[in-house]
Amino acid sequence: MSTRADFVGYEYTDITINQDKESLFVDGYTNFGWDLDSISKSVTSLKIKFKRDRKIRNKAELTRLQRQFDACVDEMEQLERSKKTTARIVAYGIALVGTIGMACSVFAVTSGLITLSVIFAIPGVFGWLMPYFSYKNLYQKKDAEITILMDQKNEELYEVSKKANHLLSK
Repeated sequence: MSTRADFVGYEYTDITINQDKESLFVDGYTNFGWDLDSISKSVTSLKIKFKRDRKIRNKAELTRLQRQFDACVDEMEQLERSKKTTARIVAYGIALVGTIGMACSVFAVTSGLITLSVIFAIPGVFGWLMPYFSYKNLYQKKDAEITILMDQKNEELYEVSKKANHLLSK
């Protein structure tokens, strides 16, 4: 008769992430005591399942650090999205002004006001050409700013993971 004296009860968690974040989460969550259970792939995302011992030491602190890790990753994703947001808003605004200029030009020409039509057409054409260049310029500036912030966030992720790993080894 065999008895199993070393029973381990597990707790489970599932996360759904973009495929490009797989290594970050698999590596990161192991520092919080989670073991990879399975990975399910869909077209654009991954569902990763983890498990860990219910009686893990320092569980409350590990959970707090894990939340800090998740919040930091969320902030990094927001920073990444913000690169495009400002540049898009400005480019769309310039394009809208160009479109309004062209519309006014068309209305002026249909009213027989050729001089006024030319006056409206000039900013209209620039309003249609400039969005590309303004988008590119603003995106590059924002990318340079965000690169510095992303490096800081990566360092924060490293520190949180290091603290959690240290708690596991106690």
